[in-house]
Amino acid sequence: MNVRAVADLSPAERRALFERDAGIEAVRGDVEGIVDRVRREGDVAVREFAEEFDGVAVGNLDITDEAARAHAELEDADDPVLEAVREAADNVRAFHERQRPEDWRESFEGRELGRRFRPIDRAGVYVPGGAAAYPSSALMGVIPAVVAGVDHVSVATPPADDPNPVTLAAIHEAGADAVYQVGGAQAIAALAYGTETVTTVEKVVGPGNKWVTAAKAIVQGDVEIDFLAGPSEVLVLADGTADPEYVAAELLAQAEHDPNASVVAVTDDADLAAAVAKAVEAGVEERERAETIRSALESDASGVLHARSMSEAVLFTEEYAAEHLSIMADDDEALLDRISNAGSVFLGAHSPVAAGDYAAGPNHVLPTNGGAKRYGGLSVDTFLRSSTVQRLDRDALADLSETITTLAEAEGLEAHAESVRKRFE
Repeated sequence: MNVRAVADLSPAERRALFERDAGIEAVRGDVEGIVDRVRREGDVAVREFAEEFDGVAVGNLDITDEAARAHAELEDADDPVLEAVREAADNVRAFHERQRPEDWRESFEGRELGRRFRPIDRAGVYVPGGAAAYPSSALMGVIPAVVAGVDHVSVATPPADDPNPVTLAAIHEAGADAVYQVGGAQAIAALAYGTETVTTVEKVVGPGNKWVTAAKAIVQGDVEIDFLAGPSEVLVLADGTADPEYVAAELLAQAEHDPNASVVAVTDDADLAAAVAKAVEAGVEERERAETIRSALESDASGVLHARSMSEAVLFTEEYAAEHLSIMADDDEALLDRISNAGSVFLGAHSPVAAGDYAAGPNHVLPTNGGAKRYGGLSVDTFLRSSTVQRLDRDALADLSETITTLAEAEGLEAHAESVRKRFE
């Protein structure tokens, strides 16, 4: 990787770094056709798409019992992978339980006012996979919904001739109520509109490829979604005290996700920048997914950047609004205080992004493409609705009556004003 100066970036280079593209427009037309067919034809379309896209002839779409069996078999075998899943689930659950808000009521000069929180009834979680294993995505999607109190949590995961037992066991461990072997855009459509087998939901969440993301964009409005996420990304903000090998390890780890992943390091120390670039180059061929990593590193959206000062580096970091922000610096807390735009922040040399990906506790379903400027990651809040409560006694209404009637009449809503006066006749 070459080191570039932040101050010398061209407009085109800045666009590549700051305007990361999820790529959904390129497939939107095809996805609209998939969504429409699933909406009209239900299970028939889902099965046809499974054979076309996944190469799997699906019989029973509902594999809830199969997930339970996979969990039981791993448990009977005393499989260490299940123990890892359980420990991660416990940590994720404990963190999300701290997010549950409390209902409250308070008195405001005779007005009893409050707010209460209630879960949605049905949520759908997309878990990428098929033959691959993504148990962490199952935990991150299902557990917040269960903690929030959602009555029915459905999971859709791509079909495979031999579904991965670890992913199925994780879905069961997380507490899902139903599991369906359906993937891609057709899974999002099935959750949004329902089929003969798949129960319709009120909100669809979870990560996926551009086909999944495009489908979420299309069904949005008919159901709620979490957000539209693109390829994974990391930004490491570092000063001269950082270990270049640790910084390089973060870039390499994130790059192995996807050829379109964005990996960036920015520092005010020229020697560190050069050392990071060298360490990245040296580490690529040692990794099993070297080809994927190389593609991500060669992207215009990736690079090692040298800033003239830490203030310039912080300004760049704020504009970038990373999905994952790693801060490796002497005074990381002071830098954190200056940054608002980040999906999840990892402080210090011993807080790799992988810890958050799997087992630390916070959620790994996070905004990408600068979305951290506008919203946060998946949480218990994602599955809650709030409503306000108010009770006024006669004296409290009397105190407000003139204000209410004056404003109502100013808006031409005479019956509103009369609804107050009526109570004092």
